[in-house]
Amino acid sequence: MKKTTTPFYDILGISSATICLVHCLIFPLLTVLPLGMSHNPFIDLLFATIGLFAIFKIIKKSGLLIATILIVSMMLIWISVLSEIILDIHLDLIFIGGIGMIIGHLLNYKTHKSKNH
Repeated sequence: MKKTTTPFYDILGISSATICLVHCLIFPLLTVLPLGMSHNPFIDLLFATIGLFAIFKIIKKSGLLIATILIVSMMLIWISVLSEIILDIHLDLIFIGGIGMIIGHLLNYKTHKSKNH
């Protein structure tokens, strides 16, 4: 029996998207405090790259709905990250994309789990 690695990539994607979403929600609150912290959009780029790697592995074996959710969510994240790096404009699309990534990975994980049990 061939063991697939899709659950690993789903867990990686869920973890990355959750950490990214928490980072995006909490970090603006920390910048208000006088801790000397500033936002670095390259951290968002790191999370987006990890997420991109995970969805490339997953969309090959997932259904149309899950692949669409993941691809649209990733596009929203990349638009937001690149607009911040290139144009210095912060878009809230990253929050929607992060939530979409979490939902897409959870749906794929549950679908994969139900097919193997």
